Amino acid sequence: MVRKRHDDPDGEPGEILDLAYDPPPGSPAGLEVMTLAELRERALDGLLTRPQRLDFHQIIAVDSGAALHVVDFTAHSLAAGRVLWVRPGQVQQFGDDVTAVEGTVVLVEPGFLPPGSSVAATADDPFRPVLWRPEGGDREAVFCAVRHLATDYRTGSGLPPGVHTDVLRHLFSVLVLRLAHTAAVVGPPPAAGEAFSRFRAAVERDFATHRRVADYARALGYSSRTLSRATLAATGAGAKDFVDQRVVLEAKRLLAHSDLSAARIAGRLGFDDAANFSKFFQHRAGLAPGAFRASLRPAPPGGPHCA
Repeated sequence: MVRKRHDDPDGEPGEILDLAYDPPPGSPAGLEVMTLAELRERALDGLLTRPQRLDFHQIIAVDSGAALHVVDFTAHSLAAGRVLWVRPGQVQQFGDDVTAVEGTVVLVEPGFLPPGSSVAATADDPFRPVLWRPEGGDREAVFCAVRHLATDYRTGSGLPPGVHTDVLRHLFSVLVLRLAHTAAVVGPPPAAGEAFSRFRAAVERDFATHRRVADYARALGYSSRTLSRATLAATGAGAKDFVDQRVVLEAKRLLAHSDLSAARIAGRLGFDDAANFSKFFQHRAGLAPGAFRASLRPAPPGGPHCA
């Protein structure tokens, strides 16, 4: 299913657990389908309820039961008929009630769909919703697409490997398009113009090394004013706020799910020192980094203490 990734030689205890895609031998390239029961059975004890950052897509179509699932500090309620989509780079955590829900899990590597295609752009868009609630005919179509994908995953071993992969690629494309155009309670974001689409992709790639809008404007061939107008139209926030929000999200992930010091986090996010990082974080998050971390963790035995 997945394997732990140990690509940080300086990793410290308490880091976010990075999970890399690692399908069983003989599986079709780039996609795996299983039930939630199979996922629980194959996962190491305690693995699912730990904070995890995936390098692949994880889609859960819920058939029955109810449970909570946290993605980037937002708790989502899983229930029958809902679909959860966790994208590469997001930090997720299954709730302690993960055994109370059943459904189908689809794991997909980035790049499984044809690069440059509209369906690949839809699937890989990190700004798409996490939770989908299709109703009526939309729900029937989405879950039919999931079942069809699962059936062909299980029964296609007699096909030539390349043909089996192509079949799954087409069926997964159907699922992506049905979800993208469903009348979900939480629907896809408004269509973004080219300038903003290119800007947000560049921010997602370079936020840890570039925080000035002027740097992005120069690299993308736009003026700073053009990027600001495009970002304001798409998100309601200016371009500088958009960059800062992405940096703050990554800082929150590291503060909440790792034991890295403020100095180490500052270095990872491109700050000169911990003091500048702390000032930046407090201004935008409303709490000092240490206070934010403490607010998410229980007090140690014996009461509070100072490090």
